[in-house]
Amino acid sequence: MKKTILSIAAVALTSASLFAQIPNSGFETWTSAGTYSNPASWDQLNNMTSGMSVYTCTKGTPGSVGTSYLKLTSKTVTGMGVVPGVAVSGVLNSTTMQPKSGFPYSLRPTALTGSWQHMIYGSSQGFVTVTLTRWNAGTQSRVTVGAGSVTLSGMAMSWANFSIPISYSDANNPDSCIIVLSASGTAPTNNDYLWVDNLGFTVSTAGINTIDNSISNLVIYPNPSSDNTTVELNVQKPSQVNFQLVDVTGKIISDVNAGLIQGNYKHVINTTDIIKGVYFLKVVANNAVEVKKIIIQ
Repeated sequence: MKKTILSIAAVALTSASLFAQIPNSGFETWTSAGTYSNPASWDQLNNMTSGMSVYTCTKGTPGSVGTSYLKLTSKTVTGMGVVPGVAVSGVLNSTTMQPKSGFPYSLRPTALTGSWQHMIYGSSQGFVTVTLTRWNAGTQSRVTVGAGSVTLSGMAMSWANFSIPISYSDANNPDSCIIVLSASGTAPTNNDYLWVDNLGFTVSTAGINTIDNSISNLVIYPNPSSDNTTVELNVQKPSQVNFQLVDVTGKIISDVNAGLIQGNYKHVINTTDIIKGVYFLKVVANNAVEVKKIIIQ
């Protein structure tokens, strides 16, 4: 689980900008295709290989956070050779294996973060890339605003957190983002795998400063929750504290003012009557905001 501490200037951003960042970022939503399921908002190669009852993209449970995660596995398919386990946050060209389009995004994050497990059996290593682009009306073409990538090295046999820095080559904001997750490189090996969960961005834009550390030791349990979720934290200086529960569209589900607090504090959220799904808890203490993901099931 990742946390982002923002200054009070960040409140000026819309909730949708803060929370609705990467579609299906926790891989909790899957769409049935008959005998198999595909992750919502992520294109992959299952439709190409399903005729041979082989699937390079499958649902794993339980997730690093939540109930499920993305399993990408390169597989030998009769007549096709080894098909890479690859997923794109948008549309993937199954012939060229290159992404065609992504999702709308207009901020300038400093890093792509998440959790993974991976293992490469051959010499062609898997990778994760993130590319931010914008449309240039003058040249009628797309311009790369920023990009980040990492090649899988060694192995991660249990959930490990990763952070991929994003470097910028253009001063303008992007309008689109493409994330590519691949279990193999250009020469895939059978059973190469990459498991991914809990994707997110570390956002640092104009007017946002990560300088206030009024909130510390924020813990949420149980998570996932079905009836009550307990929030524990330490407020290092006297602060007016608010607890906001926000859905993935940015809609505020509940907003509780806990009053003036200093020191250790415990807050209980009743989730019995809240629709199952992914939510974000925003804790506001004077000029600090901390955000954490909550799964209600």
